[in-house]
Amino acid sequence: MSHVKKAALPAMTLAALGVVFGDIGTSPLYAIKECFSAAHVDVTIESIMGILSLIFWCMTITISIKYVSIIMRADNNGEGGIMSLLALNLRNKQLITKHKLAIIACGFVGASLFFGDGIITPAISVLSAVEGLSIATPIFNDWIVPIALGILTALFMIQRHGTAVMGKFFGPVTLLWFLSLGTLGLWNIIQTPIVLGMVSPHWAASFVWDHPAIAFFTMGAVILTITGGEALYADLGHFGPTPIRMAWFTVVLPCLLLNYAGQGALLLRRPDAIENPFFLMVPEWALYPMIGLATIAAIIASQAMITGIFSMAKQAIQLGYLPRLTIQQTSESEQGQIYVPFLNWTLFIAVFIIVLLFENSSNLASAYGVAVTSTMLCGTILITILAHTYWRWPVYKTALVMTPFFLLDLIFVSATSLKIPAGGWVTIAIGGVIFVLLMTWKRGRELMFENLQRDALPVDIFINHLGNSVQIVQGQAIFMTSTPKIVPHAMLHNLKHNKILHELNFLITVETKDVPYVEDDARIYIKKLDDRFIKVIVYYGFKDEPDIPKALKQVYDALELEFNMMQISFFISRDRVISTVGDGMAPWREKLFISMQRNTSAVSDFYQIPSNRVVELGSQIEI
Repeated sequence: MSHVKKAALPAMTLAALGVVFGDIGTSPLYAIKECFSAAHVDVTIESIMGILSLIFWCMTITISIKYVSIIMRADNNGEGGIMSLLALNLRNKQLITKHKLAIIACGFVGASLFFGDGIITPAISVLSAVEGLSIATPIFNDWIVPIALGILTALFMIQRHGTAVMGKFFGPVTLLWFLSLGTLGLWNIIQTPIVLGMVSPHWAASFVWDHPAIAFFTMGAVILTITGGEALYADLGHFGPTPIRMAWFTVVLPCLLLNYAGQGALLLRRPDAIENPFFLMVPEWALYPMIGLATIAAIIASQAMITGIFSMAKQAIQLGYLPRLTIQQTSESEQGQIYVPFLNWTLFIAVFIIVLLFENSSNLASAYGVAVTSTMLCGTILITILAHTYWRWPVYKTALVMTPFFLLDLIFVSATSLKIPAGGWVTIAIGGVIFVLLMTWKRGRELMFENLQRDALPVDIFINHLGNSVQIVQGQAIFMTSTPKIVPHAMLHNLKHNKILHELNFLITVETKDVPYVEDDARIYIKKLDDRFIKVIVYYGFKDEPDIPKALKQVYDALELEFNMMQISFFISRDRVISTVGDGMAPWREKLFISMQRNTSAVSDFYQIPSNRVVELGSQIEI
């Protein structure tokens, strides 16, 4: 979606506000407070102006320049996100195996930490919003965690119904939220206009020069002001670059900077407001409405993150990096609106535990920064490789442009790494588990295919030696196979046990291209092997919804055959993987892969094949 009609631009920009900027839009709830508490900074004019200047320039360099101006140019047929960036890098046919594996590992690290980020975001956003109640009255002090858990429980329970209805309100509500942020900030700036000097880099430079250690620790909290920045690129395919850029520069960036400056202005007048500068800058008459609006904004931010995880998981499954999971469409008109039950409840349990474990937003901030900084560093590495190898930037230009981003990311990573003992270990652990799962599934599939290729019978030899000894029965048989050049195990088992062959046999292989979508006219490839065998390759993009019956209808139309599902039988091999001693993976990884393989959703469900037309035949594969 690289083009946006002028008439649709305002509507698309409003929609982008609700989906793309929910996460970064809730950062003012807790970021300034954490910037001072992270390194126990005294609230003085030098520290306030220095921290505000650091926030201004970090947002400018990381979001406005790196993401909005550079990374958003790396669109994979209009799509963005770390999986798209990984797919773009892997298009380089000159990559040697070692370099390809390193790029995949970097992409997997970024994706894994994004999952960890997806667990922390709902917890910290909702908790920080509900904590405003304790500012209104101490009565709610003991009820913050239960209220937050109740809101999060409701959020995850409604996921199966989809977000089509709620989504219509996301944009207007988020716009109201940002305008409220800007208005509150502007009111406080008017009272203390000196705070606008934050745009001068000398404040940041002086703060770093005079207090290098404190500034370093503070950077671990400054990162909280740009969390959610990666969503600008991840949601590129939903809106296109123009609405996202327009929303950022006309609404989000000005309102965020006004609010941060306003909190700084409040602290210049009342240093004791550091307890909760966001809610203490709200007039007393507007406190409860603002708490309600902040809670809704936190829910929207959480929803956007949950949806992003569902989308990334689907892409990883399509690209073969995750086992098949049950994926449900929640909208008849919008393909991107999906629900993944297993992930939804896994996320819910993890978020529930995280809230009980950390209890407040300050404790959670330590865990939050680690995931964000590491994900951003992975993105910088991948975009640097892409700029040099795919965009053909010369070395000097690549180094000149990317080095500032690398240095800033390394500072962020180093600063947040100090918080690992205080809570950052949680996201590292979550990311580590996801990374192991991704790498194990990828390597296990490679070993499976290697063994299938080594032990299998080539299709052409099979057809040439088949002869007339086999009994032919009426009807058509569909054999799903991941290796189109060899005879499917299901076909061999059918011949061995049933001693029959259908009069027309289709060998269907599904291939996922490194593009988001494949047009219908490029969906299928057909090759007639002989009168009884036809090879078909069905192509999907990593965001397409696989539908084999629909693709099969295309095949029958192309061959001018009558399509009748009741005359078609689908033969699917249900592979049983066993671990053996020898080369491959470590024994524990082989057992993990076998467990993942046995718990994948059925092929028929994933490809939308009617279950009453499926015949499953078992086979055994050693790895």
